[in-house]
Amino acid sequence: MAEAAELLGRLKAERERLLRELEKLESEGKEAEEQREGSPFGKREEGATETFEMEKRLAIEKKLRSAIAEVDHAISKYQSGTYGICDFCQKEIESARLEALPQANLCLKCKSRQMKNARN
Repeated sequence: MAEAAELLGRLKAERERLLRELEKLESEGKEAEEQREGSPFGKREEGATETFEMEKRLAIEKKLRSAIAEVDHAISKYQSGTYGICDFCQKEIESARLEALPQANLCLKCKSRQMKNARN
C-alpha cells in the first residue's frame, strides 16, 4: 500500500482540483444568469435550452459537492487516526482499494452490500 502520507497528499490535491472545478462551474453559471437578465427570452426553445443547461450545471455542482464531502471525510479520518478503516464494519479497507480510491470509506464487501441495497 502507498504510504498514508502519500494518500493524504493525493486527497488534498483532489480536494483542490474539485474546488477549482466547482468554482469554475459556479462562475460560468453566474455569467449565464447575467446574460439572461439583459435580454428577455425570444423563443420558447431558447428558454427550454437554458433551463436544461441550468439543470445540468446544478446536477454537476451537486456531484462535485458530494465528491468534496467524501474527500473531506477521508481527510478528517486521517487526522483522527481512523483512515483506512471501514465506516460500517470497522475492518481495514483493502490497500488496493485505497490506492485506487483514496477517499474510500467502505471496504469492498460493505460497498457491494450498499450498492445492492440501493438497487432494491
